[in-house]
Parts: sequence; structure tokens; C-alpha cells
Amino acid sequence: MARIAGIDLPRTKRIDIALTYIFGVGRTRAKEICAKAEVEGATTTEQLGEGEVIRLREIIEREYQVEGDLRRVTSQNVKLLMDIGCYRGLRHRRGLPVRGQRTHTNARTRKGPRKTVAGKKKPPTKK
Repeated sequence: MARIAGIDLPRTKRIDIALTYIFGVGRTRAKEICAKAEVEGATTTEQLGEGEVIRLREIIEREYQVEGDLRRVTSQNVKLLMDIGCYRGLRHRRGLPVRGQRTHTNARTRKGPRKTVAGKKKPPTKK
């Protein structure tokens, strides 16, 4: 099993897909890494030789910011937005959508489950 950037890559998947299990590496970046390391993207992780794994690991460590470092930078950026009190920071602080989406309906991913308001009954109808 190949271990790169602290992540155990799945053995039976193609290497260009398996690299996407690393936080900060998507499909495009995975293909770039394979090209730089001169590794065929279609080979599975278990078919890789030790030299190929070392080349992949060195390229990722040297040229890309992944996993813990990237998570730290991202959280610091969000914390900075909240500290300076800009609009995006206030939206982060309140747990609302940051990029201009509507909140009257939808936005359940950010807002969480609905909270029922007590004592809100419809007035009785006259017959």
C-alpha cells in the first residue's frame, strides 16, 4: 500500500484517481503530478514500484501544499475574515451561506435542520 502525505492510497484504484484521496489534490492536479513523476495514470496503486512511489511523494511534498498545511492555511484565512469583521466573515460567524446564495428557502446545508417556532398557530376560521 502506498502512503503519500500521511494518506494510505487505495490499492485497487488507478493512481490518478487514488491521488485525489489526498486533501488538496483533485483530478487535474493528480494528472499533473503523474506527468511530472513520469508515471502512467492508468496503473493501479498496487502495481507501482517503490521508485515511482518515492517520485510521486517527493513531487507532492516539494511543489504542492496538501493535507495539514492546506487545512491550516484555509482555517487561518477564514479566521482572518471573521476577525476583521467583513461581510464574508460575518456570514461565516453566523453559519450562513457566504457566496450570495438565497436563505429564505434552501441553505439547509449551512443552516442545519429547521428549528420550529413555538406558539405560531393559524387564526381560527369563521363558519
